[in-house]
Amino acid sequence: MKNPLEPTPQVCKRYRTEKAFKRLGLSAIVMSLCFVFFLFYTIIADGYSAFTQTYIQIEVSFDETFFRGANISNANFPALVKRSMGKIFPGVTGRKDTKMLSSIVSPAAAYTLQNLVETNPKLIGTTKFIWVLADDDVDMFFKGKTVTNVAESNRRLKDKQLTWLDQLVSEGKLERRFNKTFFTSGDSREPELAGILGAATGSLLTLFITLSLSFPIGVATAVYLEEFAPANHWTDIIEVNINNLAAVPSIIFGLLGLAIFINFWGLPRSTPIVGGLVLTLMTLPTIIIASRASLKSVPPSIREAALGIGASKLQTITHHVLPLALPGMLTGTIIGMAQALGETAPLLMIGMVAFIADVPGTFTDPSAVLPVQIYLWADSPERAFSEKTSAAIMILLAFLIAMNSIAVFLRKRFETKW
Repeated sequence: MKNPLEPTPQVCKRYRTEKAFKRLGLSAIVMSLCFVFFLFYTIIADGYSAFTQTYIQIEVSFDETFFRGANISNANFPALVKRSMGKIFPGVTGRKDTKMLSSIVSPAAAYTLQNLVETNPKLIGTTKFIWVLADDDVDMFFKGKTVTNVAESNRRLKDKQLTWLDQLVSEGKLERRFNKTFFTSGDSREPELAGILGAATGSLLTLFITLSLSFPIGVATAVYLEEFAPANHWTDIIEVNINNLAAVPSIIFGLLGLAIFINFWGLPRSTPIVGGLVLTLMTLPTIIIASRASLKSVPPSIREAALGIGASKLQTITHHVLPLALPGMLTGTIIGMAQALGETAPLLMIGMVAFIADVPGTFTDPSAVLPVQIYLWADSPERAFSEKTSAAIMILLAFLIAMNSIAVFLRKRFETKW
């Protein structure tokens, strides 16, 4: 006799289908995590070396005859660097070899000496051991990112230069240090001098403008549409357009900013104020939609109770509804800011792709932003810019992860269970 509790073939088939679906979902999650891990591993493996820099120690004689009759800023400091390198390798003669010897030191070495003398003129007449930046090709060589098992004609570093570098290592005059320049300087044509301070400052100024405009305008729009606007065709059209704007490609906002803010209003190109206005237009739909969802999540009983004890419509909203909806609004705003931080296309359209070496000080100074700086470095032919590109991506991802973590914390911390 058949057991009545034994599942039928149809039920067994349904269970097998359910298990197969679970395995499919689990495999999709595992595959996604593998791709994410591979992405982060590739970025970190390529970019962690950018946080160190190779330095060379040279003995500099600040002879008084070298500065006599000349302004310190007009002195020939590159010649002083060459003479100091010649002291380390006195056997190097000939114009070609001397040029090759000097090329293993960064062009920034001359500016380093100039800054030292201008800061402390008492150095004139003394001899000091000073650590200066090595050239980017030397830095790449000691980081293991230069191929040396090829013909000399196909290498940036020649055999003589490799011999000189080996001597510097054996004498303890070459070492790797933390790369402060990467965090304290702006962009540069020389890879060893390039940093993210200018782009990071530009991003902060741009996001400040974006947040100052998008949050109050977005919240006010959401409150009006959700609490005050009558239900008619006009509000329906506005709601449809807001939802559609959230799906518009970001480059369209760049074209809009180019046409209105630059060509019509005459605002300067490649400035944080224009970038902030463009990103405000782009993030407003996200903030409005998130704010409206937060307002809808507040139970109607809160409004009815406030109105029942004599509160006006405005008092009900400002004293009761907004405080309860604010955590969700802040979460949506932070997510919108994180999206704006990673945008590149709209900022390219308003000229923020230009080479900017100086760190911006005001909202109207020319500047770059982190995503555009990454784009510029990725397009550079020098090998040293490749590691700086990955390092800048690491910094940008750190900002994005921090902003999204704050959004999650605010949602968990202030979320109210009804």
